[in-house]
Amino acid sequence: MIYSDIYAKRIRELCEKRNITINKLATLAGLKQSTIDNIIRGTSKNPKVRTLHKIANVFGMTLSEFLDFSELNNYSIDDEDDDI
Repeated sequence: MIYSDIYAKRIRELCEKRNITINKLATLAGLKQSTIDNIIRGTSKNPKVRTLHKIANVFGMTLSEFLDFSELNNYSIDDEDDDI
């Protein structure tokens, strides 16, 4: 699993757990539907912190809570190629 897939999985799981559609998430976060879709599809490989913060707020989480989950914590960024 690559880094962007981890974010997408986290968002999908939280939406399912809270019974929120992706469209509703975008509306509640004040983001464009396409922004969320791009994260979910993996088109957006590196979402902005501001975007993730808005998403976290919808779930009643701080950004640090949103990012604190096993798949991300156990992921080694050394396994990916840097585009920077």
